Amino acid sequence: MRASVFRSIPHGAWPAKPPAVAPLREVPSGAGASPAPELWAGVHLPGWDSAEKLGSLAARAQRFTPRVSLAPPDGLLLEVRGSLHLFAGVTGLRSAFMSECVRFKVQPVLAFAPTPLAALTAARAGKALEVLNAAQLVGQLAPLPLTALRWPEETLARLTRLGVHTVGAVLRLPRAGFARRFGAAQLATLDLLTGRAPDVRAAFRPRERFRRRREPGCEIASHDLLLAALAPLFADLGVFLRARQCGVTELECLLTHRQRQVTRCVLRLAAPCADAQRLAGLLGEHLSALQLPEAVRTCELRADSLVPHRQGSENLWQPGEQGGGAARETSGLIERLRARLGPEAVQGLGLLEGHRPESSWSLTAPPALTSPPAGDAAHAPIHPCGSAQRPLWLLAAPQPLAMQNGRPRRRGPLRLVSEPERIETGWWDGGEITRDYYTAIDIHGVRLWVFRERAAPHGWFLHGVFG
Repeated sequence: MRASVFRSIPHGAWPAKPPAVAPLREVPSGAGASPAPELWAGVHLPGWDSAEKLGSLAARAQRFTPRVSLAPPDGLLLEVRGSLHLFAGVTGLRSAFMSECVRFKVQPVLAFAPTPLAALTAARAGKALEVLNAAQLVGQLAPLPLTALRWPEETLARLTRLGVHTVGAVLRLPRAGFARRFGAAQLATLDLLTGRAPDVRAAFRPRERFRRRREPGCEIASHDLLLAALAPLFADLGVFLRARQCGVTELECLLTHRQRQVTRCVLRLAAPCADAQRLAGLLGEHLSALQLPEAVRTCELRADSLVPHRQGSENLWQPGEQGGGAARETSGLIERLRARLGPEAVQGLGLLEGHRPESSWSLTAPPALTSPPAGDAAHAPIHPCGSAQRPLWLLAAPQPLAMQNGRPRRRGPLRLVSEPERIETGWWDGGEITRDYYTAIDIHGVRLWVFRERAAPHGWFLHGVFG
């Protein structure tokens, strides 16, 4: 028989409400455990101001940890808690990183702390701290100068006048009063510094590029065999681009010879492309126009600049029909013409700042063809002269027109069908013009762009023809 034990409780001693008791449940081993605390290495690079050099060092730093963040212009952050056992602790990792920086000819300052901003602030202050425990963080940060936080000069000057020079002194100030006088942004910085708020850093991603090289079994002297040798490289390129949802606008092919210099062939595209078969065909057009100085020993494909590429869907309407776009066909035509006639044979038109019609445009490379969303006003073309109409065909030099009773003539009298548009500009560089432009129609219905000079003898000129 089970024994029961009772205890006598005086009347009125029962609690008004029994205390809430959390139900017990079995927790598997390791489940619900708090994640291991982070440990950040802050790297300060005195005198650095090059984004390219900072990116190169960040790429090399990924051999220590995959979590690398940039702190431009002269700082890096590495989360190294999971890497310490690979380098025999903090001391070994510090030594290995310093050795890596030798090739960059820089002597960095390296500090370790549980929060990224604390590690970076200590490094900027020139203190090689090793704070591995969050409980010691504030005490180790207290002597650091406020200048290491890189707050605005006005804020630092006001704190100096109050006698606040160190991180510890500013942490002792009342939070509410500090936020009112110096701003919530500075208070948020202190919270990130001490770990009161999470500090989320964007991970560094090195620029990806494609490089593949192949050495055929024998030297190649014909273009057909060369294209066959390049086919596996293009297959690799297609897989590479599809995996990253990227395209290329420029592709380089390098052909090495036994005794001659490397032959370089560059394919430039009018629009981003990720189709390896199309790229192979266009490069074949370029290679067919090359005269190989000698047999090819090795061939290499390079794509150093990748751009985001989203595969477009087929249009319901055909090009030229209502709603049918021709961007894809246009870019393909430009690329084929470039491949067969040379890059200088295809030009685009660019707008220049200015109101003189003859000097408001220039020849440029064909622009990248994109299809902005329908109705998107932000992508609408903007003419430098506002809503005024301009002819597609602008004459190289205005042609004088005959006059009769002060009215222009060209194969008969011209009928002016628009209000005058006055252009007066260029007085500052010696090319001054003062003209009144009109849209005119001749006896055959051709729309012309004519102007009348405001200065004597007030001649009429033809400057353009509308389509």
